[in-house]
Amino acid sequence: MAELNSLADLGAVAASTQAAAPVHVQKLDAKGRAYATGKRKDAVARVWIKPGSGKIVVNDKEYGQYFARPVLQMILQQPIVAANRAGQYDVIATVAGGGLSGQAGAVRHGISKALTYFEPALRGVLKKGGFLTRDSRVVERKKYGKAKARRSFQFSKR
Repeated sequence: MAELNSLADLGAVAASTQAAAPVHVQKLDAKGRAYATGKRKDAVARVWIKPGSGKIVVNDKEYGQYFARPVLQMILQQPIVAANRAGQYDVIATVAGGGLSGQAGAVRHGISKALTYFEPALRGVLKKGGFLTRDSRVVERKKYGKAKARRSFQFSKR
């Protein structure tokens, strides 16, 4: 170990031993697509992204047809709009499990991860928006002796 005579020496040693920041590289498959898995509640989405005209297909249907509610369509668009990449990528997703709300969240998570694999520079923007974090909230299990997860049966005095 190097000998330390002053605080300046300590700073130089600390700088030389500090690990470099992780370098994120582009991850593409043989067809030039980025693949990611998104999850929310009980829904799991497999998402592929490739350069294109901005078409989003979910389970072989146009996303507007699969997710009829405007709120769910907006959820799907959030990472693309935040990254300022509207109309630049085609998205193909297959999603299973859960309900429509959970599926929309899973596809959003998958799109966000796939965007970072395709363009690692977008990671900061998507992370700041909270799109790369898997929402781990799930339905609490029902306990025995309870009507639901926490609700007790109605008390009867007589």
